[in-house]
Amino acid sequence: MPSSPDVVAHPTVRISTALPSLHASERRVLEEVLAQPERVVESTAQDLADRVGVGRSTVVRACQSIGYKGYPQLRVALAAELAHAGDAVDYGSSALGRLRADIAALAAALPQITAVLDEGTVERAVAALLGSRRLLVLANGLSAPLATDMAMRLTAVGRPADCVADSIGQQIAARGLTAADGCVVLSGSGASEASLRVARAARQGGATVVAVTSFRGSPLGALADVELVVAPAAATFRHELERTSRIALAVLVESLVGVVATRSGAAAAQTHDHVLDILSDNLAD
Repeated sequence: MPSSPDVVAHPTVRISTALPSLHASERRVLEEVLAQPERVVESTAQDLADRVGVGRSTVVRACQSIGYKGYPQLRVALAAELAHAGDAVDYGSSALGRLRADIAALAAALPQITAVLDEGTVERAVAALLGSRRLLVLANGLSAPLATDMAMRLTAVGRPADCVADSIGQQIAARGLTAADGCVVLSGSGASEASLRVARAARQGGATVVAVTSFRGSPLGALADVELVVAPAAATFRHELERTSRIALAVLVESLVGVVATRSGAAAAQTHDHVLDILSDNLAD
């Protein structure tokens, strides 16, 4: 059986998942790359340094911070990404046109949301979901609905999971976990103080903490035993917070639940049948 092809992270994806953890001067360099990629492709390292107001060495360090040997390698990868993107389709200025444009942009970005994940990390996350005696799925703010959805879906495939809505209640529940238990914490920014408190509480009892976030090097990731970094579907930190990160996280949640269901075998199938019976009983004629 052929192995699945690797998804190589585009430069803009590498940048967007790294920005919050970078030094201010390096962040300015990479924000310029996001803002004017076409111009950057045609610029030298010194040109870029002069525009941003930093030294050439800072440009080189910024490139290295996202996995490139230096600026030439970033330029080549950026040029390839721009060529792959092709010409944008004009869907018009109507409300329907805007909907179509946003969905088309999301569809183009979806293959990249797993680009910074690796096989070992995902397997450790799945093992925690399957092997924990008790499983909590917790989140706050804009990520909170995802935690509710994930807990419900896991329970529906035979992997019982609890979700607590209140932030204080979350900490109480997490503090009651032991080394045999697991705690999934979802946070787009990875910097929500309420979610950080939950992760710290879970760690006190020795529970396995799985963080699902959109930025590597986040405070939440530093607390977690397993960090799933899901690349955002938007290129800037501001848009990530305001609009699209939860879409990428939602896709991951759906897929993880599917993996758990598949690996649970007959138990998941039996629970699924029970769920369908309940849904059928609650549908009006």
